[in-house]
Amino acid sequence: MIKVVCIGHDYTNDLYELLKLFFPSQEIIILLETEEISYNNDHDQHLLFSIIEHLENKVKAKAIIGDKNNEIAFCDEDIIINYNQSQIKKASKLIVKRTVFTALSKLIKIDLPWGILTGIRPTKIVHELMEKALEDYEILNILKDKYYINEDKAKLLLSVAKKEHPIIYPIRQNLVSLYISIPFCPTTCVYCSFPSNPLTKWQHLQKPYIDGLCKEIKEIAILLEKKGKNLQTIYIGGGTPSAVTIEDINQLFKQIKDSFQLAKLQEFTFEAGRPDTITREKLKLLKSNGVTRISINPQTMNESTLIKIGRKHTVEELKKAFYMAKEEGFNNINMDIIIGLPGEDAKMVEKTMEEIKKLQPSSLTVHTLAIKRGSKLREDTSSYTLLQKETSNMLRITGKYAEDMGMTPYYLYRQKHMLGNLENIGYCKEGYECIYNVQIMEEKQTIIALGAGAVSKITFPKENRLERVPNVKDLQQYIARVDEMIERKKPYI
Repeated sequence: MIKVVCIGHDYTNDLYELLKLFFPSQEIIILLETEEISYNNDHDQHLLFSIIEHLENKVKAKAIIGDKNNEIAFCDEDIIINYNQSQIKKASKLIVKRTVFTALSKLIKIDLPWGILTGIRPTKIVHELMEKALEDYEILNILKDKYYINEDKAKLLLSVAKKEHPIIYPIRQNLVSLYISIPFCPTTCVYCSFPSNPLTKWQHLQKPYIDGLCKEIKEIAILLEKKGKNLQTIYIGGGTPSAVTIEDINQLFKQIKDSFQLAKLQEFTFEAGRPDTITREKLKLLKSNGVTRISINPQTMNESTLIKIGRKHTVEELKKAFYMAKEEGFNNINMDIIIGLPGEDAKMVEKTMEEIKKLQPSSLTVHTLAIKRGSKLREDTSSYTLLQKETSNMLRITGKYAEDMGMTPYYLYRQKHMLGNLENIGYCKEGYECIYNVQIMEEKQTIIALGAGAVSKITFPKENRLERVPNVKDLQQYIARVDEMIERKKPYI
C-alpha cells in the first residue's frame, strides 16, 4: 500500500494515474493536508509527501518518500514569469508528477518507457512543439528531459506527429467528420467494454434503432447545412456494423445520401469487423454506396485464442472475407489485432503477423490489451492467463512485420490499464492514412457522433476548447429519446 499526502495542491487524479504505474495491484490512498493522516510502520506501506509552493516568480515542488527503513527526497523548481492561471496550473501539475516520478524511481526499479505521461494522446505535446517551429532534436530533448520518455518512444511520437501534421493543419473550421454508431455484435468479446449489444438478445430492437438513427442523421444534416459545415469523413463503427441486416444497411445508406452532399467527401469508412458477418451482397452494397475504406478485424490468427475471447469465426473465414473484399474492388482494407490476449505469447503473435503479411492489408492497427471496466475480462481476471512481461516484445514483433509490409506508424494513442503501460499504433502503407483516426485522436476537428453511446466532440480552436456532447448508451433509451439527442447538439453546431 502507498499513502500519499498532497500539500499545497489537489492534483489527486493526476497522481493516482502515475502511482498506478508503480503500484498496479496495490491500494493507493491519497489525502489532502487538511485530512487526518495516520502513520503506520508496516513494512509494506510507503508514505509519500507531494509538496508544492507558489512563490512570487516560481513554483517549487518536492516529493518525499519515507517508510520504516529509508527516506528519499527530491526537489524540483520551475521559474514562472508572465504565465496565465491555466499555464501555471499546467506547469504545476508537470513538476508535481516529475518529482514524484523521480523519487519513486529511486525506490522501485521498473521500466516505464512513457515516463510521466498517463494521458491517451501523447502526440498532442509534439504538435504543440511543432507549431512553435522547434527543430526535431529540440522536440526530442524536451520529450526526454521534461517528460522522461525514453529514446525509442520519443522518436516514435515525433514520426507519428509528422505523419499527422499535414492532415490536421491548417485547421479548417468548415469541415467536420461524422461518426455513426451501430452498437450490435454477434457476441460480446471478453475484452470489450463498448456498447456492443449481442444480437442474440437485442435483435428485436435492430429495426427501430436504425429508424431512430436515420431520424438523427436527417435532422443533424439540416443543422450542419445551415451552419455551412461540410463533411470531410464518415466513419460507421460499432459494435459490428456489418452484423445488422442488409435491408437495414441499405436504409442507413439511403438516409446518408439523401441528407448530405457527398461529392467532396474525402473518406468513407465502414467497420465490417468480424468475417462471420460479411457477405458478398453486403460488400457490393458498401461499394455501390461510396465506401472507400473497410476494416476486417481478426484480432488474432490463432484458432484457440478466437475461441477463448468469444469470437465465432475461424482464421479461414477471415481470409475468405478478406479475399472476397479484394474481389469486390476494396483496395483500402484495414486489419486490427490485439497483443496480450489471454494465453497468447510472442510466438503466437508472430504467427498472426505471418498470416497478415500474406494478406497484405493497406493498414494495420495494433492494440495492446487494456483490461477495461465493464468487460468480462475485468470481471473475472483470474480465469485468464495474461503474459504481461512479453507485451513489449510482442509490440516489437508487430512493428517489425509492419515495416516489412512497407507500413509506417501514422497515429498512436494510449489507454488506461494497458498491459505493460504501452500503446496502440496504427500503421499504413503510403497514402492510406485514415483521416478520421487522426482527427478523432488529435481533437482539432469537430466530430459529430450519432447513435447510442456516441459522443460528439465540438472544437473551438480559437479558445483551445473542446465540448463533449454524449448520446445515451442504452438502446431502448436512445430509441425513445432520439429527439432529445438531436436537441443536445443544437447549441454546439
